[in-house]
Amino acid sequence: MKLNSNILGAGKPLLILHGFLGMNDNWKTLGNEFAEAGFQVHLIDQRNHGRSPHSSSFNYLELAKDVKEYMDSYSLKNVILLGHSMGGKTAMTAASLFPHLIDKLIVVDIAPKYYPQHHQQILAGLTAIDEASLTSRGDAEDLLAQYIKEKAVRMFLLKNLYWKTKAHLGLRLNLDALKENIEELGKELPAEYSFQHPTLFIKGERSDYISAEDEPLIKKHFPKAELVSISGAGHWVHAENKSAFFEAVINFL
Repeated sequence: MKLNSNILGAGKPLLILHGFLGMNDNWKTLGNEFAEAGFQVHLIDQRNHGRSPHSSSFNYLELAKDVKEYMDSYSLKNVILLGHSMGGKTAMTAASLFPHLIDKLIVVDIAPKYYPQHHQQILAGLTAIDEASLTSRGDAEDLLAQYIKEKAVRMFLLKNLYWKTKAHLGLRLNLDALKENIEELGKELPAEYSFQHPTLFIKGERSDYISAEDEPLIKKHFPKAELVSISGAGHWVHAENKSAFFEAVINFL
């Protein structure tokens, strides 16, 4: 599958994978900063997200293979792979399967463990938008507000809106495939997967996605892992404390 991307700057390749229901544009500001720091930044849309192709198949093995195909298509090697949340699970999988292509791994606010499904309300809100005949972004936000109280989360999700016709809005997401395969999202990294190169796990101080109890499992899969906590940040670490996040990544690299 040929993934859509936005490529910034020149230098050592840094591939960035967004989280569930996100897109490469979520990382544009930080992508520009990393480019200015001397990296060739690849902001990638994962399958069924953003402007990348849609598929009924959606699991971490397929997502990792997409990344490998992307690297091959641009003749990339010795890359730095960074992924947030779902993108972090994709990055862990790709690093385990294709370690010869990846120098360093950065995983943002996700552990290699199993996570119970917890996106039901968000998916219900997006389904309501998908099924409605909306003619303004304001109407879309009003509808989504019936399902999601947090304005920041609504703004994040509404980035997926686009003008399907001149008069009607739609979602770029392949919502049907994501709902059909939602149990794949929380799956743990297979026990035999490991990556022996330098790895950085970044967690938000206020997030419960990574706990102290997860560190032995992290070390089992990633023996050279180090863990950094970003103060004042929740799950969207890179957005909630951008400067500290940028500094942590640059220090590691």
